[in-house]
Amino acid sequence: VFESSEQAMYLYLDDTHKACNQKLAALLGYRTPQEWARVEEFTALVAERSVESLVTAYSNAMERMIGSTIEVTWKKKSGGTVDSTVILVPLAYNGHLFALHFLSPKT
Repeated sequence: VFESSEQAMYLYLDDTHKACNQKLAALLGYRTPQEWARVEEFTALVAERSVESLVTAYSNAMERMIGSTIEVTWKKKSGGTVDSTVILVPLAYNGHLFALHFLSPKT
């Protein structure tokens, strides 16, 4: 799905266990998904004004199995920002609960 999706997307378990597709890496100014995944603290990728809503949506997904659509401003590696709409859905695999995120940049 990561390679086939026309949307930027990422999968998140915690700050250590996360992955994204090339579209998201490029959107935020990273050469590869692996470079993006090496960012140690996930909130370093999110503009301060969006952290609370993203954390709340993630908590709802993990604790109540609720998907959501929210507005998120991301920090680019270069220091700029990208506004987006994010669809966040909970996903269980092998006993782990993840959040799958689809991003649509605002134009």
